[in-house]
Amino acid sequence: MAKATIKSPQEVGLMRESCAIVAEVLRLIKGMIRPGVTTQELDRVSEEYIRSRGGEPAFKGYGSDRHNLYPASICTSINDEVVHGIPAERAIQTGDIISIDVGVKKNGFYGDGAWTFHVGNVSAEKARLMKVTEAALYEGISKARAGNHVHDISSAVQQHVEQEGFSVVRDLVGHGVGKSLHEEPAVPNFGKPGTGMILQPGMTLAIEPMVNFGTHKVYFDADGWTVRTSDGSPSAHFEHTILVKDGEPEILTI
Repeated sequence: MAKATIKSPQEVGLMRESCAIVAEVLRLIKGMIRPGVTTQELDRVSEEYIRSRGGEPAFKGYGSDRHNLYPASICTSINDEVVHGIPAERAIQTGDIISIDVGVKKNGFYGDGAWTFHVGNVSAEKARLMKVTEAALYEGISKARAGNHVHDISSAVQQHVEQEGFSVVRDLVGHGVGKSLHEEPAVPNFGKPGTGMILQPGMTLAIEPMVNFGTHKVYFDADGWTVRTSDGSPSAHFEHTILVKDGEPEILTI
């Protein structure tokens, strides 16, 4: 069975630095979200800020296919794009929702976080999708306590989302994070309580509900990165890196 890495207090201290930069970038982006701004501009500002704080953009150059490594510093996923949207000269428009996913490496450790923003006034449906997805993240985080199981997190996310009539993406998962951007354990957004790896103090997890307005089914775009909803409905994505403790978990990307 795969094993999770337990971080020492010193290692957690290093992770706090990378996670703090993630949170700062998301706050910076929040102040830039307005109609007409291009996703490429958001990417440029994010990379400049990450490097100014002594970090590296974790996503840039990431991937298993050396012929198609991720080309940008952040992921910018608009409307029916679930995750991994590539920044370009595309301008965001009033009524869009846009997920910004940020990864930072500093001192050999990673932080990972995401937020979905609304551009101007959005439909009531999109606003409720965002609200439910964010709430599902915190439902999941509340279960990330030592002695619980990974799928206690998964089940909490799934139950909250499905009782609101939305669906969780099943082909993509949250994950452990630390010296690598993706570590064990996988943290699905659906599952049976009381199953999966037992959580221990010192584990660090990236919990990230990806929630679709319609079907849970998704597909990869021709670029090999962008994931879209199969039915063209909107999707929202929220993510925090958290530290498992004996009591209440600690959110590091805040």
